[in-house]
Amino acid sequence: MDVDKLKEATRLFLEAIGEDPQREGLLHTPERVAAMYQEIFAGIGRDPADALDTIFHEDVNGPVIVRDLSFHSMCEHHLLPFFGLAHIAYLPPPGLVVGVSKLGRVLEVAARRPQLQERLTNMVADAIERRLGAPGVAVVVEAEHLCMSMRGLKKPRQRTVTVATRGVYARDPAARAEVLALLAPGRVRS
Repeated sequence: MDVDKLKEATRLFLEAIGEDPQREGLLHTPERVAAMYQEIFAGIGRDPADALDTIFHEDVNGPVIVRDLSFHSMCEHHLLPFFGLAHIAYLPPPGLVVGVSKLGRVLEVAARRPQLQERLTNMVADAIERRLGAPGVAVVVEAEHLCMSMRGLKKPRQRTVTVATRGVYARDPAARAEVLALLAPGRVRS
């Protein structure tokens, strides 16, 4: 990322909205904003599938599910955050499983860029299917979009839900229904 351009853009933005970038409270804002954007857009140019680098040899006879993975991303239309929970299920290929924390890392890499929730959901599912050769993948993402809460519609606490299925979960209606039921809120809790 071009940190100098980010700082200059922030200074110009502050001036454009009628603020004084030299005011005490804003004096170091361009540097802070540049550092923030380096962090929240750290996934740009990275392949989320690269996070799936820890594979174990284990026979599993059913889906592996990780629920309630929190995330935040940035709406590419308004450059406002959207955030929420992702739920990921994959059917491991024979004899192979991935370290479960790596599923959260796939989500993190995919989320750290300006984008659409629909694309994020597909990106996570595609990365898992492609890298693991998983015969089935299901991803459910539910998020609140600040572009709908703060402006426009002005409906706080709304949730947008997107679903991506691959392999057997896309082809077989019974398998799809079963895995989506397992990913539904309130399921499989201890």
